Amino acid sequence: MPKIKRQFTLIGYPLSHSFSENYFTQKFEREQIKNHEYSLSPLERIEDFPQLITSMPNLVGLNVTIPYKEQVIPYLDSISEEAEAIGAVNTIKIENGKLKGFNTDVYGFEKSLIQFLQKGNKKQTVENALVLGTGGAAKAVIYILKKLGIDPILVSRRQNSGDLTYSDLDTPIFEECQLIVNTTPLGMLPNVNSCPDLPYHRLNKNYFLYDLVYNPEKTVFLKRGESQKAAIMNGLEMLHLQAEKAWEIWSK
Repeated sequence: MPKIKRQFTLIGYPLSHSFSENYFTQKFEREQIKNHEYSLSPLERIEDFPQLITSMPNLVGLNVTIPYKEQVIPYLDSISEEAEAIGAVNTIKIENGKLKGFNTDVYGFEKSLIQFLQKGNKKQTVENALVLGTGGAAKAVIYILKKLGIDPILVSRRQNSGDLTYSDLDTPIFEECQLIVNTTPLGMLPNVNSCPDLPYHRLNKNYFLYDLVYNPEKTVFLKRGESQKAAIMNGLEMLHLQAEKAWEIWSK
């Protein structure tokens, strides 16, 4: 009798931008991991999550992306201490019928950010950071910035959602925040011409621009930063790191 496949999936909406299916499919082939299958499960509504779980009886692990990293939590049986502290989940393990949530974004972001800040000849100490967006991905970013002793300042389009709105940025506060992290989907395929509304003309070689978006490889946000001599990094390395951390959790 053939061995039953262990199934894995990604939930979010939309998922046209996702790298996860190809990443894990290639990983299974490369490492000769048999009877494992990774697929995409676009959910238009988080309320459809329980039905998805029921429809995939061999499901043992999930990844979670925009916009469900926070919304999925009430559907879980438990979450890790770190995910609870952050308030967002991007990885779920199913064991004995129970769903447990984890956050591997923090691992991926921390490792990649430390390398990024050591890039080139930039020796200045980063004390403050602008975090663009206030969703689930932003929560992981904020958690790590605080851990590294960097003060995060949240920027949102809406009043009272963050510390500042974009209209507040063309002020001296911009010079105090030499790390800027984009956690919004602005610039992501297919809307590649969009970007956060920043005073890009004030950027210079002392700035670090980190975009969690990885598709396209270089967003308008990063291109405009690069044209002003800022150091830039996209989210691909973070994704690889968080994916391997998720695999480690599923494989225990």
